[in-house]
Amino acid sequence: MKQITRETLSSFLPKRPREANKGSFGRVLVLAGSRTMCGAGFLCAKSALLSGAGLVFWALPASMQPAFAAALPEAITLPLPETPEGEISRGALDLLMDFCALRKPSLAVVGPGMGASPLLGEFLAQCPLPVIADADALNFLARREDWAKRWPKNRPSIFTPHPGEMARLLKTEITPDEAGRRQQAEALCRLTGGVSVLKGSGTLVCAETDGAPETWQNTTGGPALAKAGSGDVLSGVIAGLWAQLGTAEGFDAASALKAALCGVYLHGLAGDLAALKRTDYGVLAGDTAAYIPQAFLEILE
Repeated sequence: MKQITRETLSSFLPKRPREANKGSFGRVLVLAGSRTMCGAGFLCAKSALLSGAGLVFWALPASMQPAFAAALPEAITLPLPETPEGEISRGALDLLMDFCALRKPSLAVVGPGMGASPLLGEFLAQCPLPVIADADALNFLARREDWAKRWPKNRPSIFTPHPGEMARLLKTEITPDEAGRRQQAEALCRLTGGVSVLKGSGTLVCAETDGAPETWQNTTGGPALAKAGSGDVLSGVIAGLWAQLGTAEGFDAASALKAALCGVYLHGLAGDLAALKRTDYGVLAGDTAAYIPQAFLEILE
């Protein structure tokens, strides 16, 4: 199993040409949030911006939009109709698809904080974009017995489950041992045809190379990241990097793997840097996001 190190990032980190403009660095669509999990989309969208995406669109329940548009003015927000429970409704699909046709996002992050939104199944089935499936998108799929048979393997994708979500997707048990974790990451990779990221201590990244799964293990991150919202930050970091790499190189399995490898390392490093100031006890997910630029600086130096 390969290790993800600083040298890995020196090869894969997206370039920032001096003559570039915001269109050079891709457009991320974040479909996230509900009344009881407002912050998930905020952390994801902000982290995508901090990781270098040129534009970030955040589709969220309409009742949340005024407050969060003010909290994150750098993102373009799309207020969507919601259910009485405060989750994005199925009726939002046409609005969202029209928005995608007009604003042409490069990829979509789907799931953070969406709860049991009825839109999830409709959008995952019809989304024309490369997808990062996280959080409640994974929970939605796990509730369908035949989800893997329906998943379009020709659509570039990155799945980012924590151990519980991985177990639900694979209809198995959580495994704490290294060999079992690797087997699960490889199994999900085969099922989806995309990149799988199994979060936890020594986060694993798996992708198929020449028809066989290849697994990498992260070397950054620690208990400071064991806090609600850390996964939302990670999906945003990966999205911001994939937006840049895909725009430069094409949205395919190769750019997805590079984005995942760089993303988990930078996210872990940001958590480590935050812990130096706030201890492993006191780091919030928002602190990890705030240290993303410092993590980049560590690599670039």
